[in-house]
Amino acid sequence: MCNLYSNTIPQDLMREMFGILPGQDRIGNQPSLPAIFPGHDAPAVRMDGDGQRELVTMKWGFVMRPKSAKTGKLLAPKAVNNARDDKLAGRFWNASFRDRRCLIPASSFCEAKGSKPATYYWFGVTGEGSRPPFAFAGIWRDFKGEWRGEEIGMPTSSIVTSVPNTLVKTIHPSRMVVILPETDWEQWLTGSEDDARALIKPFPADAMRIVQSGEDLKSDRGEP
Repeated sequence: MCNLYSNTIPQDLMREMFGILPGQDRIGNQPSLPAIFPGHDAPAVRMDGDGQRELVTMKWGFVMRPKSAKTGKLLAPKAVNNARDDKLAGRFWNASFRDRRCLIPASSFCEAKGSKPATYYWFGVTGEGSRPPFAFAGIWRDFKGEWRGEEIGMPTSSIVTSVPNTLVKTIHPSRMVVILPETDWEQWLTGSEDDARALIKPFPADAMRIVQSGEDLKSDRGEP
């Protein structure tokens, strides 16, 4: 289950690849992000109220307040960063999947294997350059409340996951993030719930590669 990804895509390239019109880039001056963890802020693409694509900052992970199994009291909020495809019809996810889908730009994502120390495997897509940009299938919702000791108000995102392809399965045997080819972006953003569900499937293994790996390698160094 993905708990770490990177976005080192130049901001002007993000605007170009996602068709962001002048004035629809709302992320300010975006630095390179070689390591994005749950709870971190990162760029996402969604439709605005006028039906235009906009580039915005979202916090990774839907915020929830779990209860203690022993006392029943609310515990500290946590970020739920992945949304399983077989759970999207559930109450926690369904309204966002139906009405608030987004694209999450990325240049690689990571899965860890083993422990003490774990080996971190960074996956990317094939194409020109060492880190061709791509996009995860995402969903979003607004959050307002306490997060890590401060009051915040901003959209939050979660990445949809499905069964793994043969490449990712060697490292994570049960799940992988859903990567959408560019030809599916518009359908994901604006299509019906059934249209979107039809896009949830493993990205072809032969269009991916492991771009980097190493013990405790918790950021993508951008090496070939």
